[in-house]
Amino acid sequence: MAGKDKIYDTCGIIILAAGRSARLGSPKQLLPYADKNLLQHSIDVAVESSVKPVIVILGSEIEEIERKIDYSGVIIAKNPDWESGMASSVVCGIKTLNKLHPDIESVILMVCDQPFVTAGLLNDLIKRQKESGSSIIASSYDDIKGTPALFHKKHFPELVSLKGDTGARSLLKKYAETLQTIPFEKGGIDIDTIEDYRILAK
Repeated sequence: MAGKDKIYDTCGIIILAAGRSARLGSPKQLLPYADKNLLQHSIDVAVESSVKPVIVILGSEIEEIERKIDYSGVIIAKNPDWESGMASSVVCGIKTLNKLHPDIESVILMVCDQPFVTAGLLNDLIKRQKESGSSIIASSYDDIKGTPALFHKKHFPELVSLKGDTGARSLLKKYAETLQTIPFEKGGIDIDTIEDYRILAK
């Protein structure tokens, strides 16, 4: 449920969901999970948080995916360059956010295949940023600093210059010594293969 605390008013969320899911063989976005699909679950979690706006980046199989999600309350952005890698979706998201909400102060980047992300986790990223003053807050799991991750707008120029398939991971490595983290239990569980999904389904 959206809160009234103004610390959330200056941050947006970008859900990166444009990929082909080549290793899985079918759109991971539409895999059934928790009586919905993975992407819908991510959208619902983002909308439930106190963070607005929520932008969903689509690319591969966009027509099929749009038919099978409820995107009321979110902004759909189509990434025409999705085949070039995840970086293009980050670029698309930041440019869309800047265009529609030029006064935004920070953004949370999240993916649609981490099923244990919660609204509370997203809110906690912002709380930690406000408390620490750090320009990057990442989730910490399995000795990894990763998504969901918050970036202050000072990093937007670096984010829109990303290329290839590494996404924002290069920034997390570049600023590994100065960024802050919050713990994300089960953050290492994501869905890349059919075996990953079978384990989740159990």
